[in-house]
Amino acid sequence: MGGCDKTTPALLLGAISMNVPALFVPAGPMLRGDWRGQTLGSGSDVWKYWAEMRAGKLQESAWAELESGIARSAGTCMTMGTAATMMSAAEVLGFTLPGASAIPAVDSRHARMATLAGRRIVEMVWEDLKPSDLLCAEAIDNAITTVLALGGSTNAVIHLIALARRAGIPLELERFDQLSRETPVLANLRPTGAFLMEDFFYAGGLPALLGALGERLHLGCRTVSGRTLGEDIAGAEVYDARVIRSPAEPIAPSGSLAILRGNLAPDGAVMKPLAAAPELLLHSGPALVFDDYAELLAQIDDPALNVDARSVLVLRNAGPKGGPGMPEWGQLPIPKKLLAQGVRDMLRISDARMSGTSYGACVLHVAPEAFVGGPLGLIQNGDIIELDVRARRLDVRLDDAELARRRSLRPTPRARYPRGYGRLFLEHIQQANDGCDFDFLLGTERIEEPAIY
Repeated sequence: MGGCDKTTPALLLGAISMNVPALFVPAGPMLRGDWRGQTLGSGSDVWKYWAEMRAGKLQESAWAELESGIARSAGTCMTMGTAATMMSAAEVLGFTLPGASAIPAVDSRHARMATLAGRRIVEMVWEDLKPSDLLCAEAIDNAITTVLALGGSTNAVIHLIALARRAGIPLELERFDQLSRETPVLANLRPTGAFLMEDFFYAGGLPALLGALGERLHLGCRTVSGRTLGEDIAGAEVYDARVIRSPAEPIAPSGSLAILRGNLAPDGAVMKPLAAAPELLLHSGPALVFDDYAELLAQIDDPALNVDARSVLVLRNAGPKGGPGMPEWGQLPIPKKLLAQGVRDMLRISDARMSGTSYGACVLHVAPEAFVGGPLGLIQNGDIIELDVRARRLDVRLDDAELARRRSLRPTPRARYPRGYGRLFLEHIQQANDGCDFDFLLGTERIEEPAIY
């Protein structure tokens, strides 16, 4: 049982490693927020109105009202953030009962689903239906395609790579980009669209969206229901075409996610183009570099900060090892003096992650991260950074010789943890492009049970 962000993939990872009958019961989204006649989406509207308050355009009393109305019930964030993204991925991977992922947490149908899940897991034990019977390359492709059609969280890239490789299924960043180029965005959900998860459920939920995707999915994959995915969604209908679009009238014909490479991200970086201001998808500007998050927070609102709307904000040492733990710092705040000038988006680059509820021209998961010697650690203030999303390029305007010179002068990172779990973590955690899993947990080799004497 889980739902928020990392809990879903964590539970699935454990189930995959144990490979005993397992069924996932999603917590479900909370109800829509409400404030002064407006419908609020948790996370996305927090970021939006926090920026307005920092710009001096929203009073603290109004912010307090907003806080009291944005989370009206139990449940996960009601936008298509990481929670909804990964609950949906769990469903299409076959780990939930059909239609379970979008039921609001406080809806009476959620309790009914939980009861049916309890009955079904007992049957699965008798049938010996295990994660290895559900997971295959086709099921992983189904999950990626669904995340793309939902306009889902960038975090799904890391989580799905980890899930696939834990199951012994090869998965590379390029697969996300390949499928992104051919998958239409059908869910009109925040932060890239207009509606929320409660609306999505009433519109038919995930079975309706999967039905709209149709032949783009491998419908013969098995699920915990004991049937195939195609059988699970047979007869599913879209009840509100404003919320779940048809492939003929999508939110966007493709491009939900973009995998970028270049001399700034040799092993890849991730971006959500639909969440960015269109003019920033082809952009070059001078870097403004922050070595860590504390430095960013200390300087970002300084009136004397040397920054303008063309600047490219760079945060480093926020990756898997540099954070450590790769925190959700990737939606770097826009400097206060630019907010006052009306700027609401600018190019931001980091080796961190970003909340799935966030938006903006944020390039994330830059690999290798700065802490382990990645090029992001070589950038200096004023270096010209170039982004071309159409060409899938992220570069700094420096030649190889200059990058090599800077690398030779870079000090060796200090040993942060001489012993204990911290040392174990830093020695074995993988980079973002490899799923940020522990290297010793990958694969499906059988571990023999200890002998009993």
